[in-house]
Amino acid sequence: MPADARQTLHKTLQLVDLSSLSISSVGPIFSVAAAGSAMVQAAGAAVPLAIVLIAIPFLLCSWIFLSLNQHFPNAGASYHWSRRIMGIDYSNFQAWIVIMAYFWSIPPILIPAARFTLEALGVPHRGAGLQIVVATFWALFAAGVLLLGARITARVTQIFLLIEIVSVAFMAIVGYSHWGPPAVGAASFSLRHIHWAGVIVCMVVAATIVDGWEIDSYASEESRKPRITPGWGGIIGAVSVVLYYLLIWPLLLHQVPLDQLQNSSDTLSLWAATVSPQLLPWMRIAIIASTAGGLWLTTFILSRALFAMSRDGVMPGWLGRLNREHVPYWSVILPILLAVAVVLMQVFFPSMRDLFNLVLSAAGFFLVAEFLLDGINMMGFLLLQHRSVRHHFRAHHHAGLLLGSLVVIISLSAVEVLFFIYGPKYIAAGIDQTVGVFLLLGILYVLWLRWRKTGQGIYVFDELELQEVSNMGPVLRKE
Repeated sequence: MPADARQTLHKTLQLVDLSSLSISSVGPIFSVAAAGSAMVQAAGAAVPLAIVLIAIPFLLCSWIFLSLNQHFPNAGASYHWSRRIMGIDYSNFQAWIVIMAYFWSIPPILIPAARFTLEALGVPHRGAGLQIVVATFWALFAAGVLLLGARITARVTQIFLLIEIVSVAFMAIVGYSHWGPPAVGAASFSLRHIHWAGVIVCMVVAATIVDGWEIDSYASEESRKPRITPGWGGIIGAVSVVLYYLLIWPLLLHQVPLDQLQNSSDTLSLWAATVSPQLLPWMRIAIIASTAGGLWLTTFILSRALFAMSRDGVMPGWLGRLNREHVPYWSVILPILLAVAVVLMQVFFPSMRDLFNLVLSAAGFFLVAEFLLDGINMMGFLLLQHRSVRHHFRAHHHAGLLLGSLVVIISLSAVEVLFFIYGPKYIAAGIDQTVGVFLLLGILYVLWLRWRKTGQGIYVFDELELQEVSNMGPVLRKE
């Protein structure tokens, strides 16, 4: 049935808001600063190649997201689409993948947020206790921004994004004006000497720094035009961040020695200190702004997914409760609290640190898995439900979407398989077993939901949605 007005999300976001959220959610400055070292260790000078290779299926996914948003706008996005197209059990498994992908992406943001903040403040001794305090501050700040509503979240995000855009512009101007000969020990790219195993691992790491643009799909119910603007914001975000990376990485690899990049915990501050020390304070502020935006927007995605799951009976109903700003407050608060708990256990229980590092490293696998499942969703929709596609292929302009879905499925499946082969060597021993355990838990989760036999449905939030659900044949509907 159509949603009760008191239990719906506010429609306040326009295209400029959605595109801002999409760009900032990726956090390009933070991503390069925090993940740059691991990427260089894996792929060396071929980091830009790895980014391009993983960006191709991700850009195709943004096109897929646009189409699915036009048909099924919903706060659950990927989770909801699979429910409508592939069925309840498949959707419940994708729900698990979505939760794993986004929740395990939050803790790795908190500690860098604390470290970058303390560095910017010039604090000489950054002990574990002080880092926890600052990380907790950013967690509470992120929760506060989100609980004030989608419109306030968009406005605060735009302020932080402006800092990030200006910093990228300054970096390009300063960096390319100081291009000159390569630094001693700088990376040199050669097609004949590509270490493909490292490139594959770098692609999985790069998946964690290329994703995030899909946030506008999870904000579709909060869009003023839910069948028009969601999807376009994601395309703008995906294209923008890929261009950012192709602008930034040549500077890093050309102007900073490779061994320094491999051993740095903050590759962008290292670049600024090497090329233009007067730019260093500004760069640190930009990194903090990017980190903070990525923190609350990753939580935003997870909160809307949990909200949609609660409406369908997949998650507890209290996760769908809204505050006066029409924000699912428990779906915001719970992930933040759990992420802080993970960080605390990492810091205060050294015996658990290696385990959590393995789990956090698996986030890239689950992010890739989410988009792989969306490629399957799109192909299933075109072949099984969009009945006119087979007879009027050209008229519906879906030949390209079908081909794009096939490319996404093949390429991301290959990345996932190769992750199992090369992950233990380049990421950490035991990463395969960690991912395998979580996949098994996902299967058990689906079986448990089936055994529980509580009412599960497909929530629809407007009359047009109701009609489309009916037209597609027998489906469950929340009453």
